[in-house]
Amino acid sequence: MTKRSKNMAQNETKELSMTHHTAAATHLSGESIIAGQRVAGTGKAVSGVNPATGEALEPTYQLIDESQLAQATAAAAEAYPSFSALTPQEHAAFLESAASKIDALGDALTQRVMAETGLPEARANMERGRTVNQLRLFASVVRQGDFRGVRVDPAIPDRTPMPRPEVRQRKIPLGPVAVFGASNFPLAFSVAGGDTASALAAGCPVVFKAHNAHPGTSEMVGRAISDAVAEAGLHPGVFSLIYGAGSSIGQSLASDPAIHAVGFTGSRAAGVSLMKAAAAREVPIPVYAEMSSINPVFFFEGVLQKSPEDLSELAKAYLASVTGSSGQLCTAPGLVFVPAGARGDAFLEAVGEASAAAAGQTMLTASIADSWNAGVEQLAAQAGVDLVGRGAEGATKNAPAPVIYQASSEQFRDNPVLHEEIFGAASLVIRYTSTEDLVTTASRLEGQLTATLHLTESDYSSAAPLVPVLEGKVGRILANGWPTGVEVNHAMVHGGPFPATSDSRTTSVGTLGIERFLRPVAYQNLPEELLPAPVKADNPWNLNRRVNGDLQLES
Repeated sequence: MTKRSKNMAQNETKELSMTHHTAAATHLSGESIIAGQRVAGTGKAVSGVNPATGEALEPTYQLIDESQLAQATAAAAEAYPSFSALTPQEHAAFLESAASKIDALGDALTQRVMAETGLPEARANMERGRTVNQLRLFASVVRQGDFRGVRVDPAIPDRTPMPRPEVRQRKIPLGPVAVFGASNFPLAFSVAGGDTASALAAGCPVVFKAHNAHPGTSEMVGRAISDAVAEAGLHPGVFSLIYGAGSSIGQSLASDPAIHAVGFTGSRAAGVSLMKAAAAREVPIPVYAEMSSINPVFFFEGVLQKSPEDLSELAKAYLASVTGSSGQLCTAPGLVFVPAGARGDAFLEAVGEASAAAAGQTMLTASIADSWNAGVEQLAAQAGVDLVGRGAEGATKNAPAPVIYQASSEQFRDNPVLHEEIFGAASLVIRYTSTEDLVTTASRLEGQLTATLHLTESDYSSAAPLVPVLEGKVGRILANGWPTGVEVNHAMVHGGPFPATSDSRTTSVGTLGIERFLRPVAYQNLPEELLPAPVKADNPWNLNRRVNGDLQLES
């Protein structure tokens, strides 16, 4: 018996049942899952809470201690050599199995999501579909294999004045990855979300820290992944799910020598704290944190030359984007630029009417609702900030009334409070006087995830000088739409300059996200017998390669 196994036994853990998966997953244990085994924590007990009613949900979850965390990270390190060397077929089959097991949880998972978050059924089902489809998309990426980045420069022994050596290159997984669950996406940015999916697809074992606001949802999905690991015959350390305090276990996880990268979605304060912990290690590691964004939307004169009916529809679409999921989306339009003058006035009148018809929706937790109220109170107290419209409070707990405010571009440039994110259904309209004023004001923005342009062909000349400014500020620029609703595909960028993310070169949505958990290795004049499969001369995995700089496609 290994030392790890002995430690597991000493903590009185029990094996996860791998049969009757769907039925068993609805019976929650209240325990962490460490390398395929249920582990009862030794610390404080927490439970999910229905934010719409304040009702505490069973079971309670005891948080793990430092020694139990060490078991999870050690198991991940043990799993890395074999997991990182899987064939594309084995690797993709595992990801597809995990997707199928999560999908099979069906209505039981949907109901638990709704109970723990207050989100409506349609949103919960949408997230489940996005989560499983994302895993299947990464399975296709694994099978196709371009992410391995194979390059070959053959030797030229008779080159003068010096022979050229043979150099082969591929990308390898970084090692075990710590992933932190997001509060606002209990599925799509949680246990099997984008960070976990892309890390597993890269060949990195994952130690996942569940968000304590939706522990039951996390356990159900975590058990599905753990079952998929077992059925594939993989080392159980490929995946662990832990419950712990962010202030202690979270910091320890980011500081653990066995962890080689961190994926995080959450507040700027928490993300920066993880960045500091990772940078202070004896061997620093990358932290890929998605944090703060107010996602500016720019309206131009031409697009506001509409009938009152059309302006009303445009205003309603704006409110729908602000209030969807109670505004608790990282891409919600928290800042909108509208031209001064009669056309902008008419639009804001329509916005005020649309706001009055909006009702508050349950926020994810009482603490998030409290933070929203504090942020709105601070915004409303600023000089020059005026109310455009306010809706009604919702019928449940933690459902504050949506609000829209306005201020001038000069006030926005001079007051840093107006740049702060309010996480929830609130938005600030900035009135600008000219294209020059708009470009100057936009240049003062912090880094953002998105920027949106609402325009017609007559506005192109006005928008042209703004686009290069926005390229330096955001990760995604879109036209005549709304930033909420992020497509999961090959071209998507869900990232941006700080503080939107900790590394503007990356994305946390889409298949490019796999690049975060890989690094290149070159093999110079290595004997064929010692080369790994992706770079062997006979190309046993049938990978596309770049040979002497030219792309060679395999059938």
